[in-house]
Amino acid sequence: MTTYFAKRLFDGLRMHDNMHLDVSKGIICSIKKAHSSQLKADIKLDGLVCAGFIDTQVNGGGGVLFNYKPSLETLVTMLQGHSKYGTTAMLPTLITDSSEVMNTAANAVAEAIAKPLSSILGIHFEGPNLSRIKRGIHPSKHVRAISDIDLATFTRSDIGQVLVTLAPENVSPDVITDLVSQGVIVSLGHTGANSDQALSAIDAGATCITHLFNAMSGLAAREPGLINIALSDLRVTSGLIADLHHVHPQNCALAYQCIGAERLMLVTDAMAHVGSDLQTLAWLDSTITKTAGKLTLDDGSLAGSCLDMNSAVRNMYSLLKQNTRWTDADELLGNVLNMASQVPARLLGIQDRGKLISGNKADFVLLDDDMRVKGCWVHGEKVSGN
Repeated sequence: MTTYFAKRLFDGLRMHDNMHLDVSKGIICSIKKAHSSQLKADIKLDGLVCAGFIDTQVNGGGGVLFNYKPSLETLVTMLQGHSKYGTTAMLPTLITDSSEVMNTAANAVAEAIAKPLSSILGIHFEGPNLSRIKRGIHPSKHVRAISDIDLATFTRSDIGQVLVTLAPENVSPDVITDLVSQGVIVSLGHTGANSDQALSAIDAGATCITHLFNAMSGLAAREPGLINIALSDLRVTSGLIADLHHVHPQNCALAYQCIGAERLMLVTDAMAHVGSDLQTLAWLDSTITKTAGKLTLDDGSLAGSCLDMNSAVRNMYSLLKQNTRWTDADELLGNVLNMASQVPARLLGIQDRGKLISGNKADFVLLDDDMRVKGCWVHGEKVSGN
């Protein structure tokens, strides 16, 4: 057993000072107050210890893109690229592609999940049944109705938690109900759906909104659109790209004030650039270029992000301090940390991650006073940091 001394620790519920974290075989055995006579520990962590971040929308990292080479090697590289920023588990995300590539991606995820101590929780299929008008960078030639082959891929039993983003105006509630009955988590996104169509999908079992505010129907006086449904319906959890480019800070604050920390989830929508020196990436007949902290195509439109989870947490905490009337800094910080850990774990139905409690996996992050990642541990093993 290894005993860590944490100067500060957030367990998912409250902040604590001077705590002992006991870890054995990758599992948290106990968390208890370290009294002055018991400060001796194997490893002392000077900073704030919190649960590892869980990213449910990550297209690439470490210089590789999942679509370009959906393999175990790519998944390992993505994990390495993101772990330095506190991500300890993820859903690799496949941008709309052919049925063949979807199946190859599923095979890679199945291979990863079969490995001991896997940090790949499943897969996020972003598409293929999206709105052509709201498809963003998703290739038009692959946007299509869900086929029987696609359904078979979505419902495989060997690929962990499956999240599927779809446009509800193109998919019947019966199909959504069938997917949910087979364990698929349905998310609404890249859609021009009106509020009635969105509510029908949620009534059918959809429980998530993909990158709130982006590529969806907006709020109008006589038509709430998907944005209003996301802000007001207690049945859905919304992903938010808090890179300060995809969503205006005031809208991030609005989402927090309307939705609260229980149903707002930080995601990166990261491309290959994160965790690498990559500046450009070929995409279809264009180039994705990294400039001033954002990724754009040749025409200037956004193309995923170069956001990491650590920056998402820091950005969200900073903007909420400025744009909300929050007086308890520790409570606000805890809420933001939960948006990157506990909320995604809850959405995915994962019980052993997202909180630092006895019996959970020892996936945790050490943050300095500026909330920058100093170290990252997965299953009790240090994977990044000095």
